[in-house]
Amino acid sequence: MKKEKDMKTQEEIWHLPVGRTHEVAASAASLSFVGGAGDFDQQGRVRCPEDFSGQIKGAIENVGSALTQENCLLADVIRVKAFVQLSEQVSEAAVVTMLLNGLPNSPAPVISVVPVEMQPFPKQKVQLQAIAKRGWRDMTYQAVEDKLRIASADSDDEIIVTNALRVGEFIAAANRTAAHCTETYDGSIDGVEQCHVIMNSLNSDLKTVGATLQDAIKLEGYYQGVTRAQWTPFAKARASYFAEPGPPATVIPCHLGGHDRTMTRVGVLAMRERRNSYDKYIPREDAWPERVWDWPAELPYRQAQKLRGMIWLGGQVPAQPFSNTGKRVHPGQLLPQARFTMSYISDLLRPFGKAPADLKLLVCYYRRLPDHDETEALVHLLADYCGGVLPPLSLIPVDHMQDKDSTIEIWGVAQG
Repeated sequence: MKKEKDMKTQEEIWHLPVGRTHEVAASAASLSFVGGAGDFDQQGRVRCPEDFSGQIKGAIENVGSALTQENCLLADVIRVKAFVQLSEQVSEAAVVTMLLNGLPNSPAPVISVVPVEMQPFPKQKVQLQAIAKRGWRDMTYQAVEDKLRIASADSDDEIIVTNALRVGEFIAAANRTAAHCTETYDGSIDGVEQCHVIMNSLNSDLKTVGATLQDAIKLEGYYQGVTRAQWTPFAKARASYFAEPGPPATVIPCHLGGHDRTMTRVGVLAMRERRNSYDKYIPREDAWPERVWDWPAELPYRQAQKLRGMIWLGGQVPAQPFSNTGKRVHPGQLLPQARFTMSYISDLLRPFGKAPADLKLLVCYYRRLPDHDETEALVHLLADYCGGVLPPLSLIPVDHMQDKDSTIEIWGVAQG
């Protein structure tokens, strides 16, 4: 009877609507990852195509079912990253409320919302990416809670969210805009000052749980802009909060919702150990082969770091090798740029004795043109690089990248 039940469960696991085999969850050291979980059934069909709240509920259920294969529960989720299509009918506050209603609380996991204009698959309105740690609610943890503040909030209801959560050594701090950090945000401060407001808020929350920004293992940011000139001052403002070596970073030009009157959104993941009665920085192994590009502005971030049995990658782009020019190879061509970018990921994993087949999470931002959707071909290319079976995968299409020559940015986490 048990065998029949296990077989039924296996048959009913959800699947992305792609023609390649993929994992729905995987683990690196003590953390487990779920990629872009949507409201999909076992054939990759969206179950509630016209119902936003139904898709949120279905995606949460699929996160839970995916985690069971890693011996985790939905209650083990530490952070949920929600890529959602907001509208006048569905605000960020409404999305957060739906997620809180479907997720375990006391405390709730950290929720990071990323407003997007597109999803990778037809009729999809939401995808959830999750990080979990088995049994953390029975361990020592610290949570920083506060009321949700966003410029577009259309309700006077007080929504309490978890801004930061530390479970043992691992810490997640929710991404945020300047409006999330300011009691009376009016949109009057410029983008650079918004970066400073956000970075100070992140550092404050990290200090509350015994860490600082220097303990970050991953920085993820979003900004409004279509040129390198718009990216540079934001990049320098964020970078000023890190000494070298800083964390691997991924910062994407993205639709943030004009209704919110903000220009950027940033979150971090961090790790810090507890030794005797003190909190201590965890040393990292570093890899940066000479072939792998550098930024056109002087920044403290690293491309790949290993600690505690995990390898965290910075966002890789098809930049010219052996240079910091910012120029792209195969300008404007998605699939050639994707192949080239995956070759950088291979280069970064090789010094640790690993390869793309060792990835346990793969996150891909890519430019999708209105009249030319290359999602399916991109998935096949990524699968070939990963040895035929994709790790948990998040695909996030956007209408533009950092400049007109750029089409893709990819990062991931590998077993160390």
